[in-house]
Amino acid sequence: MNEPINKLALAAMAGCILLASLGISVTTVALPTLASFLSTSIQQVQWVVLAYLVSLTVAIVSAGRMGDLYGSRRMLLSALVLFTLASIVCAVAPNMGWLIVGRVGQGLAAAVLMALPMSLAKSLVAKERMGAVMGLLGTMSAIGTALGPSLGGGLIDLLGWRSIFILLLMCGLGMLAIAVMGIPKDKKLATRTARMDWAGSLWLCLALLFFSLAATGGKVGMVIPIWMLLASAAIALAAFVGFEMRATHPLIPLALLGNRALASSLSMNLIVSATMMSTLVVGPFYLAFGLGLSELVTGVVMAVGPAAAALSGVPAGQLTDRFGTGRILLAGLALATAGLICFALLPIRIGIPGYVVALILTTPGFQLFLAANNTAAMTSAPDAQRGMVSGLVGLSRNLGFMTGASLIPLLFATLLGDQAVALSSSSAVGEAFSHTFLLAAASFGLAMVTFFIGKKLQPSMPILSTHQGINHD
Repeated sequence: MNEPINKLALAAMAGCILLASLGISVTTVALPTLASFLSTSIQQVQWVVLAYLVSLTVAIVSAGRMGDLYGSRRMLLSALVLFTLASIVCAVAPNMGWLIVGRVGQGLAAAVLMALPMSLAKSLVAKERMGAVMGLLGTMSAIGTALGPSLGGGLIDLLGWRSIFILLLMCGLGMLAIAVMGIPKDKKLATRTARMDWAGSLWLCLALLFFSLAATGGKVGMVIPIWMLLASAAIALAAFVGFEMRATHPLIPLALLGNRALASSLSMNLIVSATMMSTLVVGPFYLAFGLGLSELVTGVVMAVGPAAAALSGVPAGQLTDRFGTGRILLAGLALATAGLICFALLPIRIGIPGYVVALILTTPGFQLFLAANNTAAMTSAPDAQRGMVSGLVGLSRNLGFMTGASLIPLLFATLLGDQAVALSSSSAVGEAFSHTFLLAAASFGLAMVTFFIGKKLQPSMPILSTHQGINHD
């Protein structure tokens, strides 16, 4: 544990996060081309993105648990093989149906690629360097998200839409080679007493699937009413809890969720992730209709956020190692709150400079929070359950993203009133934007309260019983 980490292993962990993030963002610019080429509607073609996101969200906890049981290296290599094969399906897809099948395969693989690098870091990285590695993983996620649209747009212009999936195929093969060489082999144990909780995994996946469809259904032409999806999610979640209470080898030991340190970490992650979406989903409306910017200028202004995230991720991790998770987590929440207040006050007064200042404050605040929160969650996770805990961290982030993407635009539209945003005056758009971000800043106050509640129980989470998880790494 005290030996320097293998650089190839570090490259493999960072590259897996980058690949999974790139798989989300690189396809977004292809949607208009796909709608035209495959003669399909906008509502249908959005499932090229949603199939990936929903599959990733549904599978991420089970993926982390399988890493605990069957070995992180083995699962990571299997996921890279699946991602590569699914990329081939996407690249040669003759119609929308096959393309969505390929994207589901990529999303299931991405669940492993997102969950297990943090788990591997727990076993391969010295505790005093965990923050720096978590910051690096956060940087890779930001780079993948920022790089995707521009890279995908350039490839589509030059070589057509299939080239973006060929790119993902080649990246998958490259990462497979790096992972084979860099990640140490899983340590074998003489006996294995734990088993995968397939019944619990099924019920959790169903609950997450119904919730994910409800969170996105209003925008993709779902024929099932949202209330019915939410009711189905609640029923499936209740069944999951019932199964877990009786399971000999539960997917998620429910008593572990009663640990206040872990519960507060997951709750804060969900709140912060939901709020992060406000800059992505509401910001473009204000820039376009409040400030009257063109698409090009809007894109340039919005790019400040990912650029700041990419630059601040590693320093955020280094600060976490130096000053501790608690101080940096609180500093990140405070800085991001200041940035959200600046969003509410500055753009309506000084325009683009005010928006940029708010981004430069908010985004590093997010990165400080993420580096410290992820480090705290993983360093306190039991070795035998680190993959599962990593999956829960990823799940809380994804649920936050989906919840924010649904609720924050609804809040903005409600504040705007009955008038459509395109027909509203710039002052009305600015006022609705300002109030939206004041409420977003208030939600960070809730996150701070959650932090202080969880801080009272910060020690390591105990393994609940010997049969609930066996570490194979």
